[in-house]
Order: sequence, then C-alpha cells, then structure tokens
Amino acid sequence: MSTLSDRPNTALMVIDVQKGVVAGAHQRDAVVANIGTLVDRAREEGVIVVWVQHSDDQLQKGSEPWEYVPELARRESEPLVHKTFGDAFEATDLEEVLAKAEVGRLVVTGAQTDACVRSTIHGAFARGYDVTLVGDAHTTEDQSAWGAPPPDMVIAHTNLYWRYQTAPGRTAAVTETKDVTFDG
Repeated sequence: MSTLSDRPNTALMVIDVQKGVVAGAHQRDAVVANIGTLVDRAREEGVIVVWVQHSDDQLQKGSEPWEYVPELARRESEPLVHKTFGDAFEATDLEEVLAKAEVGRLVVTGAQTDACVRSTIHGAFARGYDVTLVGDAHTTEDQSAWGAPPPDMVIAHTNLYWRYQTAPGRTAAVTETKDVTFDG
C-alpha cells in the first residue's frame, strides 16, 4: 500500500553485514544465516536484493573490516549502495536504484539495529515506502558500556515499536525469516 503507487515491487535490503560491523554482534551467526536464507529465497523468486555498505573513519573503504562477511556473496548484477551516513538514503543513489526497479516495499535486514538499520527503516518510511523489518535478521553489538540496553533488548524494543509504526498510506511490519513473503 506504499504511497509510491507506481512501484509495485519489493526489494530485500541487506544493510552493513560487514566483517567489522558484525564481528561482535549479538547472535551473529544465526542472524547471518537468516539473511542468507532470505537472499536465496529472494533470488529464487526474482526479487531484487540491494546491498548496502558503510564506510567512515573507523571503517575504511577497501579494508578487510569494510568487506562483507564471507557467508554472504553479492552477485555482480545486484545493486551495491555505498553510504557514509546511518540512513542508507542520505547522499547515496539508493532512491534511484529503487525507483528504477519500481520498488515500493522494502524487506530490511542487517546491522546495526540501533544505528543504520533504525535510521534506514525510518528514512524509507518517511519517503513513502512500506517497510517490513525481519525481526530475527538484524543485530547489533553490545553498547551497554555507553549506557545502551543489552543488544537483545535493543533488538526486542526495535521489533516491538516498529510493529506499531503507522503513517498514512504506508505499512510497517515485523516478521520472522520463516514468515517473510516478498509479494506484499
């Protein structure tokens, strides 16, 4: 039901599942496996997979920590969006990639829950997209030393509040990997 009425398609977004981003992430292996399952399913169903890759002073472009985890291999034909801000739409070509593919609905996975994932789902929603967050396919590292809740609580809270996000003409949802559908 996206406000982008001329965009009937769905895309799977894989946000920042890079070696240096998920090295110490909560349930890293299970989350990466779930994302891998979704990537395989999207490819089988002909759904576009959009890869997002972050770089900044701590995550230098071209460095080993900047690389995607080896369990997830992007195909050359799949778009790769390079970003330097939390929201994958900011100062990138993501909007053009999605418009070209007539995408109005996003199924979102990746890292970090309390940073780039959260920024991107809000950015997408504000831009008119329907956004489904895959509750068991996003993760974050432990930031409790700096006052954040433990990572399992950050993930649970994000899943809780996103489930109830509302706006005119758009839908927000949370689902588990096994229940993801790409047909809207």
